[in-house]
Amino acid sequence: MTLSYSQRLLFWTGVMLLALVATWAAGQLVRTKLSLSGSLFRDFAFAALILLLFAPSLWFLTWILFSLNGRMAPDLLKVVPYGLLFATGLLLVRQWGDPDEAVEAPRPRLYHRLPTGFEGEIYRLTVRDHSVDVVTSEGTFTIRSRFTDAIAEMEPVPGHCTHRSHWVVDSTIVGVKKEAGKTYLRLRNGDHVPVSRKYKQHLVDDGLL
Repeated sequence: MTLSYSQRLLFWTGVMLLALVATWAAGQLVRTKLSLSGSLFRDFAFAALILLLFAPSLWFLTWILFSLNGRMAPDLLKVVPYGLLFATGLLLVRQWGDPDEAVEAPRPRLYHRLPTGFEGEIYRLTVRDHSVDVVTSEGTFTIRSRFTDAIAEMEPVPGHCTHRSHWVVDSTIVGVKKEAGKTYLRLRNGDHVPVSRKYKQHLVDDGLL
């Protein structure tokens, strides 16, 4: 309250901007580095990162404003409780403010084999020699794996084998195409995946054909 109105306005505007940046940066780090961890661990990591990013930034902003006015700025230890309060508030909102996010299923283990920072969607898996092509919304990535192991690592995402060399994610199927007596599943990305007689009835029974 010892600052002028314009200085207080500048201070609180800076605080809000710092809070937004700290929240965004913490969220990005948690999503890219801890996507397969438990939700409770992710939440506490999220709060800890916000505290580490927000508290020093808040102290620096305070130091600049006070120094420009010839006043003694509070030390970092006096600012940390405000950062802790802010992080705790965000943790509570994250835990109870969005029920859908709180029960979000963990990402498949196969995501560990994809490039760091991958945030896209997996459409299908296809055998190629002794490797598996993982077709995604961000391109195709080839991994060294047995086909059965790659399918197992897609748990808990629902999917079906359509052919001995093809497995598709159920939610990516948008239609069926028949050509020259053969059946194909049309996926969201425009791919047409063949359906063999061995797997056709199972797809029919599950309502995908």
